[in-house]
Amino acid sequence: MSVDSGRRFAGKTVLVIGASSGIGQASAIQLGREGASVIVAARRAARGQETVDAITAAGGSAWFHPVDIGDEASIDALFAAIQARQDRLDAALNNAGTEGDPAPLPDLAIAEFDRVMNINVRGTWLCMRHETRIMRAQGFGSIVNTSSIAGLVGFPMSSAYTASKHAVVGLTKSAALDFAETGIRVNCLCPGGTTTEMSARFVARVPGGEPAAAQGVPMKRFGRVEELAEAAVFMLSDAASYMTGSVMTVDGGSTTR
Repeated sequence: MSVDSGRRFAGKTVLVIGASSGIGQASAIQLGREGASVIVAARRAARGQETVDAITAAGGSAWFHPVDIGDEASIDALFAAIQARQDRLDAALNNAGTEGDPAPLPDLAIAEFDRVMNINVRGTWLCMRHETRIMRAQGFGSIVNTSSIAGLVGFPMSSAYTASKHAVVGLTKSAALDFAETGIRVNCLCPGGTTTEMSARFVARVPGGEPAAAQGVPMKRFGRVEELAEAAVFMLSDAASYMTGSVMTVDGGSTTR
């Protein structure tokens, strides 16, 4: 299949959840640049509108709807709005999540464990539930879930986050098998250290900040959000038409050792 990489999403509707900053925002802007009508969903309305404005300023099409993926009713309202405004959903990037509070496993509060799992796992599952219902009815679609290299290896002081991101990988693989014969693809992006608001909170605890933390990366730097967006957008596109259940790691070599 020949795909015009400059306008891969012309005429398509794509949902990006967690599009107010970081990888989600960069992905939404890239999708708009490639012709998609982008549904920008996030908790922070002002920041989400900034994403919409960036897309439309570049000649793209986008609209914003608030969503808190830790709240089932909020997710239901988002998808009710999508079905009221759009006649299709070609692709979805489930990128929202939280890192949780750092603590050794026995010292992590049960409420904090439940909060992280509710957002990162249950929230992603609920979004996928809506997305796959829409896509199953129309007979096509592509979903990418953002996990982390913490979904592949362990990290100290982050038992809830690591468990939740492993679960996102598992959700992806199971859903990919559920829909492999239906025209719906489900893949997973596992970023390593990337310069985002979330990573800034992490590296703030590291003496020397991001430059010091980056010394643990074989490439000796953190990724740029645009680099991760390129990977996410590729998996969402028809250029990845034979990919499903795949886990794409973009981490500067961090998990190769």
